Amino acid sequence: MTSLLDPNAVLNRATERLAARFEGIVSAETVERVVFESYAALGRTARVTDLLPPLSEHFAHERLTALAQSKGLVAKPHPEVLFVCVQNSGRSQMAAALTTMIAGDSVHVRSAGSQPGEFILPNVREALTELGLDLTQEYPKPLTDDVVRAADAVITMGCGDACPLYPGKRYEDWDLDDPADLDLDGVRRVRDDIRARVERLVSEITPS
Repeated sequence: MTSLLDPNAVLNRATERLAARFEGIVSAETVERVVFESYAALGRTARVTDLLPPLSEHFAHERLTALAQSKGLVAKPHPEVLFVCVQNSGRSQMAAALTTMIAGDSVHVRSAGSQPGEFILPNVREALTELGLDLTQEYPKPLTDDVVRAADAVITMGCGDACPLYPGKRYEDWDLDDPADLDLDGVRRVRDDIRARVERLVSEITPS
């Protein structure tokens, strides 16, 4: 179903809200560019166009925060971890959710895909629901330079060299099966493997 609202008008209002929130940190022109870029990027894969404007505002907010952090304009109270896989519909989503479960507020987590898919895989949702983790507010997001620059640790999973390398960051590549090719039991095994890796990562990057 197509929204009766003019997307440009909705995005302009989102730009105004974010420009006010980031006033003195990021220019209004940059805010506008990031909002409309985010809308265009998500629109390449989104199935439900009615959700695009609010998702675009959320995604733009994350990108603007990351941009400000990478330039030292906004403090990073906790380590920033970025998980990247190909579609951001399986492995990286599981890693992000499990990190939040294990680390709580002591780590800030983002996830992205080098070629984001249309939706989070149903078996991934089911495997995380079994642990009490809800992904209803999550969605596949494209990989952008700003979130890489803001990260302290970048964990890749099957996306090759799609992620740019910057000095001073921790990079790891986790060799994991793609949940898209697995049944629910297979996804559970990947989930448990990721959980063990996340527990190690969190113990190493957070203060004791």
